[in-house]
Amino acid sequence: MNETLNTIAQRYSCRGYESKLPEKSKLDAIALAALQSPSAMNQQPWQIIVVTDKPLLDEMDAEGMRILSEADDKTTYERHMQRGGKMYYNAPCMFVILKKPGTDMVDIGIVSENIALAASSLGLGNVICGMAVIALNGPKGELYKQKMEFPAEGWEFGMAVLVGYANKTKDPHDPDPAKIKFIGGF
Repeated sequence: MNETLNTIAQRYSCRGYESKLPEKSKLDAIALAALQSPSAMNQQPWQIIVVTDKPLLDEMDAEGMRILSEADDKTTYERHMQRGGKMYYNAPCMFVILKKPGTDMVDIGIVSENIALAASSLGLGNVICGMAVIALNGPKGELYKQKMEFPAEGWEFGMAVLVGYANKTKDPHDPDPAKIKFIGGF
């Protein structure tokens, strides 16, 4: 199996990180992989913010968990509590993908996957994390956007990817070949 297919086969959603921040050279390589993502008509409707401010990540995590604890449906909150009570799983780095309003989420999904696969190929744990939007849409959201230096206008949260050294690993999910159908030859 070639390197790319092996990376895809071995990637898993990491939900536990060491506090050690990945090397800047690895974060730079991941950010570049994000920018190399294809997009519809090559519009590249994204910006990438790499957040390595651990106190900020911890504050956003706590705020997101607080908001979840007050929700009518406690399912998501309870699920995170069973996983250690942290929405960001103690990750030391978050790649925040901003998008232009109206951008198709397919483009943002491609960027997210490029980040995840690049991180995996460099030996880093990662998980695609839409939950970052909870703190950004909450009462302190504007403060967090200022701290992350969101552009003043024309951009909004698209997706986030948590990245760091895994403190625990797990097997990737088993693919189900029954979900593949060939039409035509073969």
